[in-house]
Amino acid sequence: MSSLDPKDPLVLDTRGVARRPGTMAEVVRTVPAPAGLGLDVVGVPEGAPVELELRLESVVEGVLVSGTARAQASGECVRCLDPITIELDLDVQELFAYPDAAAADAEEIAQVEDELVDFRPVLRDAVVLALPLQPVCRDDCLGLCATCGARLNDDPTHQHDQVDPRWAALGDLASSAPTSGAPASEQTRDDASQGASED
Repeated sequence: MSSLDPKDPLVLDTRGVARRPGTMAEVVRTVPAPAGLGLDVVGVPEGAPVELELRLESVVEGVLVSGTARAQASGECVRCLDPITIELDLDVQELFAYPDAAAADAEEIAQVEDELVDFRPVLRDAVVLALPLQPVCRDDCLGLCATCGARLNDDPTHQHDQVDPRWAALGDLASSAPTSGAPASEQTRDDASQGASED
């Protein structure tokens, strides 16, 4: 008995074409996106509409499912953290083999189970492969200021008067130096000679 639920909108019924090579059926439906349809930073929200236009074609080895899937993914720009949306228009194709036609050592081959096929893994793979690993709001996004977090896209010239901490000690020395025009070494010699003359 199949473990697939025929009422699941992502489970496709092949009874109209199974074991009848050359026959074809069309499936057009809008389904709610399952959980985990995407990556950590961008994906199709659970429950969002996914439009499917599929063809189920009977071949000798099984049922070939092909067509398109359309959905809208959302997430955040990895540079500036602004929300982004990505329109997905995916081409999908998968052969679901009959159990007696699948190779014995090919456990990962999708199979027809009691004339039902699970389209969920096919949809998930297509979405994940289409999404960018590092999504950005635009190619030239400047991101955030590392010091204050300001959005650099709003002010590309944004900058801070910040001294490299490796040079901070030199800045302290400069601020404690004598303010007279004579170098410190000359001032020290003048003070010494003045003391000697007073003696």
